[in-house]
This record gives sequence, C-alpha cells and structure tokens, in this order.
Amino acid sequence: MKPTVALKPKRILVLDIGGSHVKVSLWPVAREIKIPSGPDMDPERMVRKLKKALRGQRYDAVAIGYPGLVVHGKIVREPYNLGKGWVGYDFERAFRRPTRIVNDAAMQALGSYHGGSMLFLGLGTGLGTAMIVEGRLEPMELAHLPYKKGRTYEDLVGERGLLRLGRKKWEKEVFDVVETLSAALQPEYVVLGGGNARKLRTLPPGAQRGDNRDAFAGGVRLWIDDPFRDDASRRRPVARRSATRAARRPGPRRRPRP
Repeated sequence: MKPTVALKPKRILVLDIGGSHVKVSLWPVAREIKIPSGPDMDPERMVRKLKKALRGQRYDAVAIGYPGLVVHGKIVREPYNLGKGWVGYDFERAFRRPTRIVNDAAMQALGSYHGGSMLFLGLGTGLGTAMIVEGRLEPMELAHLPYKKGRTYEDLVGERGLLRLGRKKWEKEVFDVVETLSAALQPEYVVLGGGNARKLRTLPPGAQRGDNRDAFAGGVRLWIDDPFRDDASRRRPVARRSATRAARRPGPRRRPRP
C-alpha cells in the first residue's frame, strides 16, 4: 500500500465500519460520532450520512477499517452484514481526499500494537484476525477456515457461537482458539479486541484485552507510521497517545483461568 500523495496529514478522518454502526473519529480533535449502518448500508449512503454528520469539518486524509477482505488497499469482497456496492467504490473521489483502506481487524490491531510480534483476534459479530511482526502489518483471513466438528473459527468464537453455546462454553472456545493459533503462529502476546472481548471474565495466558477505540489510533497509524512500507520493521511505532487521546495502553496481563 502506497500513499496516494506524499504527505503527513495534520487532520485525519478515521472510519471504523461495522454491521450496526460506522464509528467515526476526527484526529487530533478526538471528536467521535456514530452513524447507524445495517444490511441496507451501501458506501454512497454512508458517505452521504457522514458528510451530513460532520457538518463541514475539515480533514486532509481518510483512513477506513472495512469489515471484509482488503487486498493492497482495495476492497475485493462485499461485506456479510452491510449492503452491496463496496467492491470498486471510489472513496477518494467521494471524499476528495487521499484514502487508505484496511480490514477493520487490521486497523484495530495497529492501534493495539506496542512492539514485538502480536496476534490480534477481534471478537465481534465475526472473528477478525491480524498479526504484526516488528512493526509490519500482516492482515489475515482465518475466520472461515475449518476448525473442528465441521465448524469454522468464526462459528465457535463469533457472535453466533456466543449465542449458541452460552458465555461459559464460548469462553472456553476462545481459550482453545487462542492456544491453537498461538502454537501455530508463535506471537509474543495476543490482543483480544472487538465488542465481545469485554464479556470474557478471565483472559488466556499471554493475552491482553484490547479496546474498540484502538481502531481510531490504528487509522492514524496508517498515515503516520505507514506499516506497509518495506522498511516498516526498522521504524519505531508511533506512540499510541500521540495517535489519539482516546486510545489506552493495554493493561497488565490477567491471571490464567483456573
């Protein structure tokens, strides 16, 4: 992913697109708003509602976290929980600003990262996955891979799994998925983000609880830190508080479940 123009934007509009809301932040003023989304939300409607909600607020660049497959900064698959028309939509033309797009889990992962190798798992409507190794972002699509008993990872630890299994059994599946993926990928630590992460009463060994607001910090890092550059591993990550005042540093590791 390359910048559309060579710039260090002073004001960045960050969009975290979800199945129920589009969460919006203007950096560095730390203003946050929400726009209802849903199965009828297409990109044109989103842009129209967003411009109305922003009421003339100015920004120099746009960062978008999209709930679906993004390859080289381009949306290549329609989302599961929104309307159609996202593939091929020209956001730069719509916003009249340089725009960068990544998967929503990758954007939250960027905001959660604090060095070394990190595996990010977003526990929400589905399962978002990403890994960052020495500052370089590697988005992944693990959610729909077969896992066990004919079900995928997302079937067990996404929203459907939580509703089907109940919180206690769902939490056990989260522990098992973290253990399985950690053994395969060998991260130094795991961050559990997404809206359902707060429903975990305890955390797996080596795991930390993320915060949905980290997505805003990740959107800023898309422009400030450029994590897709070939030399990204040699650059120091942007301090999280410089990215957004709303982002918080991860807390101490929780004790393992008995």
